[in-house]
Parts: sequence; C-alpha cells; structure tokens
Amino acid sequence: MDILEFFGLFGGLALFLHGMQMMSSGLEAAAGNRMKAVLEKLTANRFMGILLGALITTAVQSSSATTVMVVGFVNAGIMNLNQAVWLIFGANVGKTTTGLLIALDVGALAPIVAFVGVFMMVFLKKPSLQHIGQLLAGLGILFIGMDMMSASMEPLREVPAFVNMMATLSNPILGIAFGAIFTALIQSSAASVGILQTLAAAGVVEFSGAVYVLFGQNIGTCITAVMASFGTSRDAKRATCVHLLFNVIGTVIFTVVVMVTPLVSIIESTVPGPMTQIAVMHVFFNLATTILLIPFGNMLAKLATRILPDLPETEKPTGMRLAYLTPLTSGGKDGGLGVSAIVVDQLRNELHRMLEMARQNVDASFKAVMDRDTTPLERVEQREQYIDFLNKEISRYISHLIAIETNERGSKIVSCLFSISGNIERIGDHADNLSGYTRMLVEQDISFSEYALAEIGQMRSVSLRAVSALLSSDAGSPDWLTHVAQMEQKIDDMTADFQRDQLVRMRNGICSDEACILYSELLTDFERIGDHVLNIAQELTKAKTAL
Repeated sequence: MDILEFFGLFGGLALFLHGMQMMSSGLEAAAGNRMKAVLEKLTANRFMGILLGALITTAVQSSSATTVMVVGFVNAGIMNLNQAVWLIFGANVGKTTTGLLIALDVGALAPIVAFVGVFMMVFLKKPSLQHIGQLLAGLGILFIGMDMMSASMEPLREVPAFVNMMATLSNPILGIAFGAIFTALIQSSAASVGILQTLAAAGVVEFSGAVYVLFGQNIGTCITAVMASFGTSRDAKRATCVHLLFNVIGTVIFTVVVMVTPLVSIIESTVPGPMTQIAVMHVFFNLATTILLIPFGNMLAKLATRILPDLPETEKPTGMRLAYLTPLTSGGKDGGLGVSAIVVDQLRNELHRMLEMARQNVDASFKAVMDRDTTPLERVEQREQYIDFLNKEISRYISHLIAIETNERGSKIVSCLFSISGNIERIGDHADNLSGYTRMLVEQDISFSEYALAEIGQMRSVSLRAVSALLSSDAGSPDWLTHVAQMEQKIDDMTADFQRDQLVRMRNGICSDEACILYSELLTDFERIGDHVLNIAQELTKAKTAL
C-alpha cells in the first residue's frame, strides 16, 4: 500500500465527515427551530420520541449530532430527562441507515446527488431551497468519500501486518476496545462502521470478528455527547449517561448472544456479502436493544440519576457563573444539528436572569434614594457585578457563535441577542448610578423635597413596569412592542414634566442647589432606562420575527 493510497483513505474520510457536517448544517438551517417546536410537543410519547429520533438521525446520518442536540435541549430546560431517553433510543436506531445505504451501493448515485445539491446552492436564490441543496450536496459528498475509502482499503488485504492485527479482533474484548477507541477518535460511528464494511468487503476482516468491533463502535460514538456535556447541567450529563448505558447494555447482551448462539452463522448463511451482513447486524443490534429497553426507559433515567446524583449543597458551584450556556471549551460549541435552536433558548434564559437582576436593582436603587438608606446598596453592587460578568460572558459567547454561524437567520437572531445583552448592562449601570446618589444624599446630608420624592416614586413605578414588561411571555409580538413604546414615551413625557417642575421649585427656593443637581442626574438616568427598555423590546421583536 503506497503513500497515495493512504492519502486516498484520509481524503475519503475527510469528505465523509465534511458531507455529514454539510447535511447537519443544511437541516439546521432549513428546519432547526421548527424541529425544536415539534420535539417539545411530541417527545412526551415514548414511541413518537423514538420515531422522531430515528428520523432526524436518518436525515443527517449522525447519531452524535442528534444526541448532542438532545443534551443541549435538556441543558436549556426545553425537555426533561425522561423525554430525552426516547430521542436517544431513536438516534441509535436511525444511525443504522448509513450502513444499509452503503451495503445497497447507493453511493453509485452519489455524484448525481452531489451535483443536484451544489446546483441548488449556487443557482437558486431562495434560502430554503439552498439549505435543501446543502443537505443533498452533503449526502452526495458523504458517499463519494466512502467510495474513496473503499478503493484505498483494497490493498490492505495484501499487507501481512495489518491482516494479522485484524485477525486478533476475533477476541471479543480486543474487538470491542478497538471499535470503541477508533470511533471515539474520529467521532463518527457512521464513518467507522463504513470503514469496517469496506475492510470486510476487501477480505481484511472476517464477519465473526467484525461483529465485536461493531459493538465497540456503538460505545465509541458516545464520546461526542460526553464532550458536549462538559459544563452543562446535571440532567444534561444524565442524558449523556443514558446514551452510554444504552450502548454498553446492548454490547454486553449481544456479546453474550454471539458467543453462545449461532447468530453470526445464521446471518452469514442468509445474508449475501460481508458489507450487507455488517449492516444487518448493526440494525439488529440497535433495534433489538431498543425493543428490549423500551419498558425500562424511565428506569434508565433513574439509574443515570443514581450514577450522577444531585450535588450536595456544599458542593454546588458558588459565585458568578453561567447557568444555561455551555462553556466554549466544551464539545457543544462547534455547531451541529439543532445548535442554533438550542443556543437561542440558552441565551434567552441567561438574558432573562440578567434582566431580572437589573429589574431588582432598579427597584432597590429607587427605593434607596427615596428612603436615603444605604443598607441595600451592597446587594445592589453585588448584582451589578454579576450583570457585568454575564454581559461579558454572553458577549464573548455570541461573538464566537457569530464567527461560526453560516445560517443568515441564525446570525440575525444572535446579533439581536448581543444588542439586548448590552442594553441590559446599561440599565444596570443606571441603577448603579442611583446607588451613588443615595450615598451622596447620606454622606452630604442632602434631602429631596416632598414633591421631588413623590415624583421619584412615580419614576420607580413606571420604570419597574417597563422593565417587567420585557420579562412578559408576550415579548416580541407587535402589540406588545406598541405597549412598550407607549411606556417609553410616557417616561419621556414624565422626564420633561418633572424637569419643568424642578425649575419651578428652584425659582421658589424649595430645593437646595445640591439636591437640584442630583435630581437632574437622576432624571437623566430615568430617561435612559426607558431608552434601553425600548431598544431591548425592538431587538426582541426582530429576533422573534427571524425565528
């Protein structure tokens, strides 16, 4: 086997993985958020959940992509662990279609499928058709890559060292370990199963040994979901644990079955060709394991909870942290099926937390000014630091996401969320300014008149209504935006009225010079809070329209 054949092997693997990624991105761009809505509604039924998981995995030819998506949904609180179990079961069934397609030699049509897909991407103007073209192009490229790998593997049967190594895989433990490690390295069970099929077709590995490698490949595919779960919630980690338990239990059962029954001989005698035999065993493994475990799905979820119990209060993370977003160092950052839909929900949840902190600070700061009480200011400052932290982390996350987001709609949505984060941070700053005024009132013994205090009470009331409106479940609708715009206009009108009243009080000598200066500054902060509320409302409406 010369160097050019090695290049062909790696080039084919590269095309295979790139094709899979194109399919995943195309499906996400075409149906990511609609798919999320369907999943939320239908996963309560175990059989519908399994069917949906199988269909999605078949569409993108990647159980890893589906499982990463499920981990993200659980982490975002979109679905619970019991719902995730059924999607994971379905993903394991759906991943078997790649081997079947390879065995049926669908790759012969790959150049035509790739051409049609690229034609749609280049020459059609409608975005939805371009996304479908991307999916088709990815499918064609995937099988072109598989054909390249198959051609490159042919000479391996003439290499004694490689043949001897593959012969050792008839040992169940070695075969399972090899399959798991190899699949974990390339992070694609579809690719590793395809490679195993080409090795079997080339006569390099016997079917009796290939079955153990196949079982190990089912375990190795869990590595992507494991990486995606780093830094996620406890339930998201449990979803990954369910995925791993499914494949480990299936491997144990089928290893025993193969060793004590003539299953391998039956398949060899009834199914023609080693590629088809491996494909049939792959289907049988995942389908039979799914059927066996369906009655125990909820028990698997409980077992995962026992393996990963809730952390004791003393061990729970403390201090400032992201509650919903997966840290950028984990596998969940790199894109893939459903990631835009997932990240939008995660970002919304983080922004909701951030906005609630800003609302609390606006409330507490106005009240502190009215009461001339510095007691709550320490808590206000702590929340302000948390708001600044969240803004920094969310902005960093969104900047990273924009850099890798190829979906125009997804880019528009995350850009809106980026602007929202900055505006929430500015509301926090204005609340912090009010805290500063309270300290000056106390330290310099400055007092506002009864008229000014009454007006500050009105400012507090309308500011709270405006910020609270941003937390409404109706956020983003046209009627809601009109309502927020009316409140912002009311804040502008109140600012103008209160400025005129202040001038009257100054002429009548009702307030001191120091109090007048502080009151003017306070009016400016009040008016700016209204501006930022309207900015956020407009961005929320844009984001909802883009979905």
